[in-house]
Amino acid sequence: MPENADDDLESTLPDPDGDVPLAVVVEKAHTETAIESLRNEGVYDDSRRVRAVSEATPLETQTAQNQGDVTDRIALPVTEPPAETPVREVIRQVDPDYRSRDLEDLLVDRGWSDADLESAPGSWAVIGSVILVRLPADCPDETEVAEALLDLHGEADSVLADEGIENDGTSGTYREPRTRLLAGDPDTETIHTEHGTRYGLDPAAVMFSPGNQAERARMGAVVNEGERVFDMFAGIGYFTLPMARAGASVTATELNPTAFRYLLENAVLNDVSDRVDAYMTDCRALTGDLEVDRIVMGYYGSSNSAGGDAGSVESDDEEAAAADHGTRTNEANEFLPDALEALSPGGIVHYHEATPESCGWDRPLERLEAATAAVDRELTVLEKRRVKSHSAGVSHVVVDARFD
Repeated sequence: MPENADDDLESTLPDPDGDVPLAVVVEKAHTETAIESLRNEGVYDDSRRVRAVSEATPLETQTAQNQGDVTDRIALPVTEPPAETPVREVIRQVDPDYRSRDLEDLLVDRGWSDADLESAPGSWAVIGSVILVRLPADCPDETEVAEALLDLHGEADSVLADEGIENDGTSGTYREPRTRLLAGDPDTETIHTEHGTRYGLDPAAVMFSPGNQAERARMGAVVNEGERVFDMFAGIGYFTLPMARAGASVTATELNPTAFRYLLENAVLNDVSDRVDAYMTDCRALTGDLEVDRIVMGYYGSSNSAGGDAGSVESDDEEAAAADHGTRTNEANEFLPDALEALSPGGIVHYHEATPESCGWDRPLERLEAATAAVDRELTVLEKRRVKSHSAGVSHVVVDARFD
């Protein structure tokens, strides 16, 4: 991010006694990183919208000298000048654009009735500059929803309808997302930032689960500097990147060529390419050549049901959903024998499953115990975590296990 020295920053500070709210100017490409940093400082103002500098009229301190080419700059609302986040300048917004309280307010402004609002989406995800929303089947006007979401999130450029994950053939193996552009820029490639890790991706081309954010951050916290890690299903670097940023040396495998390209690019983007050894291959091709301290198995296969959805089971019947997830293929447990071949004594496996809630922890623990017995090792369960709800009656869980 372009950064001014502290003395240059101080020279741009508006009068602190003024009544007009403050904003900071950053390059558009660094919007997500700056917002995260400002939130961590506690100075980001959620009551106002993000504005393009060229649209934020008038900006009290924007003079001919500093105006220049402002088309690629963003004004981020703040409550006070940041002490830690580097910015181009601090300005005052004489005509601030305050947010509506929520999506429903914006839809009401568009003429939606109370009955219409019952069919509005209740949640969505902002991935970099892209909003991903799953629309109810009876949504009255998906275009109006998309346009309202763009109004609500001024930092976003595009809205995609989330229609689940492909399940059949190669697309199912790669867990490719099914999406439709609803509004905004058709170029949906973006950079999404979480806890300092930057993920370059196109949500229309590769899967990205916002519900896994805490688990991604946790992996960066549990790993030790210098550890040897094997990420068997790396994707775009969901777990590889935070672990490498923490100082681990990560061997990462990924079959999906699109995800693999982003994995390589993201290693460079996060300045960890010297700690990431990436291969576009089946993870089992490497296990005989590796000896690692930690293995991440963050994949839970595909459903066998006709027309099923590996990303979500479209069923209100929890028993049916659980039954569907009892007939999955290529789950992580099928790779456990190979994983243990690469794991040093005392090493740790982070084993992920989509498991029916009716099974509790029995199924993942039984699978781990069976794999342990097959190689005559000792198993110690260190932690059991529910990552998120995967679908009706099914949870995404992870078990941390040490194998001696």
